Amino acid sequence: MNLYTCMIDLKNDSKALAFAHAVEQWLDHLMTAGVITRWHLYRRKLNLAADCYRDFLLQIEVQDLAQLDAAFKTSGQQDDHIETLYRAVHEQILSSDFALYRPFPDAERAERMALL
Repeated sequence: MNLYTCMIDLKNDSKALAFAHAVEQWLDHLMTAGVITRWHLYRRKLNLAADCYRDFLLQIEVQDLAQLDAAFKTSGQQDDHIETLYRAVHEQILSSDFALYRPFPDAERAERMALL
């Protein structure tokens, strides 16, 4: 399992609930297509965070890099429905930061360590 994380701030005129609904529509579509495993959207609570953190945290789980690649390919398809779902999310975003995480130590590393 790999975890694709996005820290997001919305534009000043965007509404948080509208954004959450758009994210749900978009990522549920990707789950139905089988190109992501699961997703979670979180919002900062009580404004309790250092300056380097954004208002929203989106976590998208994928089995492996092949599934993540399939998610990106699906997102880039020339399809009116996909473009509408994608645009509904991205038009509301002011800024975002991304990262990809994996479990650690992972199975491959554990096996290599066992051989020593």
